[in-house]
Amino acid sequence: MTFTYRHRKQIIISCIILTALLLVIGSIFLFQINFKKSQKTTELVLNTTKNEKKEHDKETSKEEEYYQIDIKGEINSPGIYTVKEGSRVIDVIRLAGDLTTNADTSVLNLAKKVKDEMVIIVYSYAEVADFTKTKEIEKQQQEACVTQSEVVNNACIETTDKEEASSSSSSKISLNNATLEELMTLPGIGETKAKAIIDYRNEVGSFQNIEQLKEVNGIGESTFDQIKENITL
Repeated sequence: MTFTYRHRKQIIISCIILTALLLVIGSIFLFQINFKKSQKTTELVLNTTKNEKKEHDKETSKEEEYYQIDIKGEINSPGIYTVKEGSRVIDVIRLAGDLTTNADTSVLNLAKKVKDEMVIIVYSYAEVADFTKTKEIEKQQQEACVTQSEVVNNACIETTDKEEASSSSSSKISLNNATLEELMTLPGIGETKAKAIIDYRNEVGSFQNIEQLKEVNGIGESTFDQIKENITL
């Protein structure tokens, strides 16, 4: 009787110990599985963070370019201003306190993209009236680009180079300044191609030569040959 009781007690104790061992082993196994999953998650997060950092570094590595612009005339705060690449004449005007009540911008291209060391002169109504009295419209805009002190006004609608201004034909269409309607007067240029030219100069920048026109979508060699005698920068 005593032996049987002791035997049962040993069996029960053995079962308890075995169960405890199984629980411990099971816990260790589950811990290892969860730990590996956690490691993979951590590695994934770290890799994602590294990739995001690389992309951020790439973006920030492209340093923004800044231009120094000299703005004069009928402006509330004339002077030299620093603007980001891609800014336009109208942006500089706003930065300089905007136009005075006497400002006449009829001969200026407010949408023109600025360049480093650019000079912008905002004329008064009286000044514009003075140099338009005896000049044709095509010549008046060219003449307005150079002051008596021979300072070039880079914001003018027409070409700002004096030699180009005197030699260029007034009948030619400016690729850099022509309106949609003006471009559509060229042979073989409809509304679609005219819009493509304007989109190109807005996205890429001013044309550096007339041959560059062939880079515009829809302008092939034959179209270029048709209009090359009728266009200018």
